[in-house]
Amino acid sequence: MKKYLAEFLGTFTLSLLVALSLIHTIPLITPVLAALVLVLFVYSIGNISGCHINPAVTIGLFFIKKISRKEATNYLAAQFIGGIAALLVSGLIIGNPISLGNMANSSLVVFFGELMGMFLFAFGIASVVYGKVESSMSGVVVGGSLLMGILCAVMVGSNGVLNPAVAIGIQSFNFIYLFAPIIGSVLGMKAYEYLDTK
Repeated sequence: MKKYLAEFLGTFTLSLLVALSLIHTIPLITPVLAALVLVLFVYSIGNISGCHINPAVTIGLFFIKKISRKEATNYLAAQFIGGIAALLVSGLIIGNPISLGNMANSSLVVFFGELMGMFLFAFGIASVVYGKVESSMSGVVVGGSLLMGILCAVMVGSNGVLNPAVAIGIQSFNFIYLFAPIIGSVLGMKAYEYLDTK
């Protein structure tokens, strides 16, 4: 039960802080903040739940057999509930939930941006999962991979969400922000698995 609570708390915090950061206009604050949140949680709950705090990450890890179907289902539930809770709390804090809905265009460019960004993020995560990174550096590698993935996705033309639960938390949830990160995660994890296999 503690691991699911950890996943809820991590996803809730990430989603809420991303939502609140969107009311400011300081360049790069949102991707840097998201990366820092992830660094914090990798070091604080990584030993409890593995610190997925992203449905796409959980599904990617399922495809490389690092989490069981039952565990993955419970993780997904905790993560999506965390995103919904962040949406509700951000609405209470600022009066209206932050929405990128008008910016969440459904196009192949946006799909490719989210997929490519998540591929890079998942590839970095896989290097940690396969034990190729010193444990003391795991948070730096995962947080840095997220920052790189977000910036890559934004430069291609998406919002750089890379997380279906966060997409719910900022009201930017649609087909693209659900499936592109999942596909990118599976491809990134499988690519690393292939390269690491002797």
